[in-house]
Amino acid sequence: MAKIGLYFGSFNPVHIGHMAIAGYMTEFAGLDQVWLVVSPHNPLKKKETLLTDHHRYYMAELAIGDNDRLKVTDIEFKLPLPSYTIDTLTYLKEKYHKNEFCLVMGEDNLNTLHKWKNAVELVSKYPIYVYPRPYSEKPSSFHLDQILLTADIHHIDAPLMEISGTFIRNGIKNGKDMSYFLPAPVWKYIKEMHFYEK
Repeated sequence: MAKIGLYFGSFNPVHIGHMAIAGYMTEFAGLDQVWLVVSPHNPLKKKETLLTDHHRYYMAELAIGDNDRLKVTDIEFKLPLPSYTIDTLTYLKEKYHKNEFCLVMGEDNLNTLHKWKNAVELVSKYPIYVYPRPYSEKPSSFHLDQILLTADIHHIDAPLMEISGTFIRNGIKNGKDMSYFLPAPVWKYIKEMHFYEK
């Protein structure tokens, strides 16, 4: 039985921070694989800031290359919108019942669990591997506290990553060379397609 971490995100674009975290989870956190789950629409984010689904998926594939411990999946493109993590996990568990799934998320996302659909069911079934995020503060919420009490949480001592998609998109828009923040094939594709320039 493979232990697979599901790393959900818009990956808009996928950057070296994402790759470092995914790699850390396979090398240091005991996960056999990490799957990047490219989300068509996060209910908590504005959709108009997203590149087209297939471009974000393709860039994630470019970033992974031939690393067999990482995988990109478009499973959420085929499920009803908006995407909810619990629904995706239910589908994956039925489809790949021999695998053990867990969640990979930043500390900032952990602190929003009380806003997630069926959060209590989610944490009762799936362990959560949490990497640190700078300036992440836990809100004062009784509901969140109750959810976290029952969750199987693994805090992973991964390096702090302050790189964000917003930072990269804004840099490109302002004509900056952002190549050092992106896997080389992803940067090449972004330049060829003129993404994020306007």
